[in-house]
Amino acid sequence: MSSIEKIAFYHNRRDEVPNQLLARELVETKNITGIREIAANLENRSKNVRSDCLKVLYEIGYLDPGLIAEFVEEFLKLLKSKDNRMVWGAMIGLATIADRRADEIWPQIEEIIRVTQTGTVITQVWGTRVLAKVSTAHEKYRTRILPVLLQQLRNCLARDVPTHVESMLRAMDRKNKDEVLSILEVRRAEMTPSQRARLNKVMKQIQAL
Repeated sequence: MSSIEKIAFYHNRRDEVPNQLLARELVETKNITGIREIAANLENRSKNVRSDCLKVLYEIGYLDPGLIAEFVEEFLKLLKSKDNRMVWGAMIGLATIADRRADEIWPQIEEIIRVTQTGTVITQVWGTRVLAKVSTAHEKYRTRILPVLLQQLRNCLARDVPTHVESMLRAMDRKNKDEVLSILEVRRAEMTPSQRARLNKVMKQIQAL
């Protein structure tokens, strides 16, 4: 049985378990041919097949990002999809490989910023991770991206601040930590006790930089 025949769609399944099992199998066997077969079907005529294949790829990315790093262009292309499911799935894929493919992602950074700022909550969460990872690869990248990340902290829903700032930690250093802490101190007042407790833990990490 080929890899594509193991996705959920071909088993008349609507849950994600077959896709997760396939991802694990492809990682454990280092099946590059199978992974490329899955990637080739990101353009399949069937929306369900495309969606399942993207799920398999980013599940692989969680486990072994190096196995999907070669598909950076495919993920970037999907950011222009009219299907939100494909957009946020592609952003997850990019987030798993952004530290390995920052130079290839950089030419599309304005598109990533746009999609992150205008996309669904899931897209925003993972887009923030992409931006933070790319920002650490080069000072030029950091100069463009850091103001965007800080604006994200100022503008996002209070409940999302802890998630975003956790993703941004890698982009923070002694030079910017005071500005970040100042923004977070303002946002703290908008949060519930549980949200504030989570944020306090991250703020301690930033203070220690």
